[in-house]
Amino acid sequence: MAVSLRLPLLSSIFLTSHSTSRSLAILRRCHHFPFRSTPQTAALSSQSAASTPPETEERVESLRNRVNHDRVITPRSEDFNAWYLDVIANAELADYGPVRGTMVIRPYGYAIWESIQDYLNVKFKETGHSNVYFPQFIPYSFIEKEASHVEGFSPELALVTIGGGKELEEKLVVRPTSETIVNHMFTQWIHSYRDLPLMVNQWANVTRWEHRTKPFVRTLEFLWQEGHTAHATSEEAEKEALQMIDIYTQFAYEHAAIPIIAGRKSKVETFAGADTTYTIEAMMGDRKALQAGTSHSLGQNFSRPFGTQFMDENGQRQHVWQTSWAISTRFVGGIIMTHGDDSGLMLPPKIAPIQVVIVPIWKNEDQRHVVLNATSFVRELLLTAGIRVKLDDSDQRTPGWKFNFWEMKGVPLRIEIGPRDASNNSVVVSRRDVPGKKGKEFGIPVDSSLINYVKDKLEGIQSCLLQRATSFRDSNIVNVSSYEELKAAISMGKWARGPWSASDSDEVRVKEETGATIRCFPFEQPEGTKRCLMTGNPAAEVAVFAKSY
Repeated sequence: MAVSLRLPLLSSIFLTSHSTSRSLAILRRCHHFPFRSTPQTAALSSQSAASTPPETEERVESLRNRVNHDRVITPRSEDFNAWYLDVIANAELADYGPVRGTMVIRPYGYAIWESIQDYLNVKFKETGHSNVYFPQFIPYSFIEKEASHVEGFSPELALVTIGGGKELEEKLVVRPTSETIVNHMFTQWIHSYRDLPLMVNQWANVTRWEHRTKPFVRTLEFLWQEGHTAHATSEEAEKEALQMIDIYTQFAYEHAAIPIIAGRKSKVETFAGADTTYTIEAMMGDRKALQAGTSHSLGQNFSRPFGTQFMDENGQRQHVWQTSWAISTRFVGGIIMTHGDDSGLMLPPKIAPIQVVIVPIWKNEDQRHVVLNATSFVRELLLTAGIRVKLDDSDQRTPGWKFNFWEMKGVPLRIEIGPRDASNNSVVVSRRDVPGKKGKEFGIPVDSSLINYVKDKLEGIQSCLLQRATSFRDSNIVNVSSYEELKAAISMGKWARGPWSASDSDEVRVKEETGATIRCFPFEQPEGTKRCLMTGNPAAEVAVFAKSY
C-alpha cells in the first residue's frame, strides 16, 4: 500500500546555479518509494522559497510542483549535485535550518558522525590526548594578534556586537577555529618544561560565514574535532603533526574505506597562521577533490604574539612550538559522495549505524507469528556477537518497500526471512554493494556459523568498497609533464600529477586558468630526476592538481 514519508527539499536551500537544469529522474528498480505532500512539506517548501536567491526561484517552483508526485533519486551521472541532495533528503541524514546555509543533522546522519567520533576518540586517547572544551565566543582582539590568521579568516567571521540588550565594549567572534583562545589559556597553564607536552582535543561547533553552501561539505555552522598541542621543540611538534595526519589516513582507509592521498599543502594553500599544513585529499564520485582532514605545524606563530612560554631545563624562557589538527562533519559528505550509487547511500560496514537489517515476510497471521519468532532469534544472535542490527517488523509497509528503503539508507547487509525460510531454519542474505541476484545468497543456515558468515560478509563489503574507490581514483589521475597536459587533464575532469617547482604566482595562474589547485605534494614521491611542468626547471617533488569542493 502507499505510505507517505516526509522528505525535506534540501535542494531548494542548498541549491547552486549548476543544478537549475536538473530534470525528473526515474529509478531503475523494481519498486519505488511513494510519497505525497503533507502540511509539513508544504510549509517547508514555502519557507525555502523565502530563503532562496532570485536566480533559483524557477527551480524552487519546479520542486514545489513535484511535492504531490512520487519522489525519486536523480541518477549520479545525470546531475551529481542533485543526486547528492536527493540522497541526503531521502536517507534522512539532514534537514535545513531556518537560517540559509545551516543544517540540522538528523539522527541517522548524526549516528554516522558518532561512529567517526568513536574511532578517533580512541586513537586520540591512545596517543596521549585529553578532551577539553573552550568557549564559543572569542574576543576580536585575540584574532587580531596573528596577522595572517585574521587576514585569512576575516571574510568568514560572524561577530557579536550586542549582548543583554547593550552594545559590547569589544565585539566577539563566534568560533571559526580555536588557536587564539587556546593560546590564551595555554599561557596560563604552561610555566615549565615539566608542563610539556600539553595535548588536548575538543569536539565542538564552528561558524564560518560561507556564501556557497552544500550540506555536510560547506555550511555556516559545522561540527568538528580540533586538536591543539604545545611542545618544547620544533622537532616534537613536527612529529606530532605528522602523527595526527597518519591517524586520519588510517581512519580514512580502514574505517571509511576512502583511499585518500596524504601530503603537504603548498604555501598558497597552507592554513592561515601555520608554517606547514598536512592534508588528506579524497576523490569524490564526480572526481572533485575533498580536503578531508588537515594537520598544521604552527611553529611559534601563535605562542609569540600570545606570550605562551615555558622555563626550559637550563632556566631559560622559551616560546612553545605548537600544532593543531581537525576532521569535521565534512567527512560525512565525503562518505556519501565516495560510495553512494543511484539507489542511494552505501555505507562501509565499520561506519554504518546499522550493519544488518532483518526484513520478515508473511502473508497471514499464522505465518506472521512463526516468521517473527525466527527473526527475533536471528536478531538476538547477531546482537550478542556485537553486530549492529535493525529488525524492521512494521506491518504498515510491504517487504519490497522495506528492501528499497534500507538499500537507500545504505545498510550493508539485508537478511530476509519468510515462512519457508523459518521452517527450513535458514535465511536469505543480500549485499548492498552487489545489486540484484548476484548479491543474494539463499539457504544460509541459522546456527552458530551464521555469526561468522555475517562477519565475513561485512569484512568483504568493507574491502570491496575500498578496492572499488581505489580503482576509481587511480583510473582518474593522469601523470603530466607540461602545462598543456595539465590543462587537458583538468578539462576532462581528472586529477593531474606532475613535477612542480614553480612560483606562488604560477600556482595562482593555474587556478585562474583551469579552476584547479595544488591539492598536495604527496608523501609518496616517485624516484628519479624531474623537471617542473610549468618552468622546465629541476623539481624535487610532484604535486597533485584538481578541482575541489
